[in-house]
Amino acid sequence: MTTASSRSARTTRPPRSVALAGEEARAASTGAPSGQVDLRLDPAPTAMVWTQPGRPHDAVAVPSVHLAPGDLLVEVELATICGSDVHTTRGDRGASAPLVLGHEQVGRVVAVGAGAVAVDGTPLVPGQRVVWSLTVSCGRCSTCGRGLPQKCESVLKYGHERLITGWELSGGFATHVHVRAGTAVVPVADDLDAALLAPVSCGTATARAALDSAAQVVDLAGAVVLVLGAGLIGLTAAAMATDAGARVVVVDPDASRRALAVRFGAVATASPTVAPGSDDSVEHALRTAGGAPLVAVEASGSPHAVASALALLGTGGVAVLVGSVFPAPAVPLDAESVVRRLVTIRGVHNYAPRHLVEAARFVEERHAAWPLAELVGEVVALPDLDAGIAAAATGGSVRVGVRPA
Repeated sequence: MTTASSRSARTTRPPRSVALAGEEARAASTGAPSGQVDLRLDPAPTAMVWTQPGRPHDAVAVPSVHLAPGDLLVEVELATICGSDVHTTRGDRGASAPLVLGHEQVGRVVAVGAGAVAVDGTPLVPGQRVVWSLTVSCGRCSTCGRGLPQKCESVLKYGHERLITGWELSGGFATHVHVRAGTAVVPVADDLDAALLAPVSCGTATARAALDSAAQVVDLAGAVVLVLGAGLIGLTAAAMATDAGARVVVVDPDASRRALAVRFGAVATASPTVAPGSDDSVEHALRTAGGAPLVAVEASGSPHAVASALALLGTGGVAVLVGSVFPAPAVPLDAESVVRRLVTIRGVHNYAPRHLVEAARFVEERHAAWPLAELVGEVVALPDLDAGIAAAATGGSVRVGVRPA
């Protein structure tokens, strides 16, 4: 590997992809064992490596890639900056540095290892446009066997793993990603804007998983659904719940996000900071929607929002906690109230392959109904990643995009 500071890389265009067809990729193999592919790419793929809070990313060239059976090399078309990327770079949560951040992206297959297949079992081929899961799972451990591959006992996560030799292209903030066997890969439409598809691998699929979890307890059709946090997960969940026949109330302190939530199906919105009973209060919004919610999706991670979700639920309701993925003060629990109201509390972290499939289908089928493309605002070039993360930290746009070229 060769390394250069991202500050000097700002004046250098990222390497363009090497478009190797399947047979050409195998021809580039340098004596790899059967079923494996060794690629030497010229120009070399580039990954942006993060080392510690306050330090700019380093641009790292990766001239060779080894594809084991089932692996893929994918050229990134567009990545988006998730809130967890911002939290990591600020030092709000632990990380195994150095690493390549980024786990929301869409791209095209450049080369394949033997037996590489999509989540439905169909062979993957160079040229296909794809999204892929946040996690790499073994498929053999007891947790995978219980239908929870996202919590595999040996799970690896794109954009979260310490940089190691042989898997340098492990995150979405790069020109290419080395997609490992055990990843759920979903082919997607060629004619959709990349801004629609990049968030599917995290935010959209997580919203789908949250509503799936809720629907196992409460029928969404006709239910009042309370969504706390109007980020990408919350807004997408609002649209999905509306499609399922729910009446959605969205709570967020930002007035512009509340206005956006109405465009994503909310019948009422509220601010968590106003006095109870005022026109912008949660109580007023719930009365407008029809009463106490039977579903609460907490997507902000705020301890106050978690407590509100539990307190506001009606009898037999379910709280799905999604946003609590960084250290925060503990939330007091009124156990007697939970018991007497028959409240169910569920946690959702990451998602199963079926949720990725359903999220991609939602975007493909419903992008004209909801303003999904507007969720991605500013787009920066890969060498300007640090500026993009700074912009994402302001919360001005729901997502900031990163384009390799």
